[in-house]
Amino acid sequence: MVSKLKYGNTNTFFIRGTKANILVDTDYAGTLPSFYKEIKKYHIEIKDITYVLATHYHPDHIGLVSELMKQGVRLLLIDTQKQYVHFSDEIFVRDKRLNYEPIDTENAVCISCEESRKFLHSVGIDGEIISTASHSNDSISVILDNGDCYVGDLEPIDYLAAYEDNTELEKDWKLIMSCKPKTVYYAHANEKILT
Repeated sequence: MVSKLKYGNTNTFFIRGTKANILVDTDYAGTLPSFYKEIKKYHIEIKDITYVLATHYHPDHIGLVSELMKQGVRLLLIDTQKQYVHFSDEIFVRDKRLNYEPIDTENAVCISCEESRKFLHSVGIDGEIISTASHSNDSISVILDNGDCYVGDLEPIDYLAAYEDNTELEKDWKLIMSCKPKTVYYAHANEKILT
């Protein structure tokens, strides 16, 4: 079961597994009070969030990661994302009101995309994590066996023809479509049901 959480500009998703749960993305730093209000609507408590996974490390996707980690949530980090974890630090530090603390990866659970199916299965979620780097080098998508697909900021498949050089985007969508998704969930748009 999945809950779509909207408490700022970024859609985030709470995926329930039979043994653990994963929060996919967070919003910008400073949105924690709004996050608390939103999860309360869905009867979710912080202790219910086992892992937080960012589709990529842009500021509007990782702003609450450090704060959640301080409350016991573990960071699920894909190995191709390691060098990008601190991409947003300079952006956040400009606004002292945010009191942003950089993400500490020391206790992160780091896996590769190739290991993701086994890891997800171990927490009671059937699916996999794939690299979809056309948006940014660290971008990933989560594809569940039930047909749900979480793509972060990946440009919608409908826009493929609008790009002159769409090779990388086309490659990402070809990979996603090979997994036969039924519903695509975007970070900044409504979900799209595929027929």
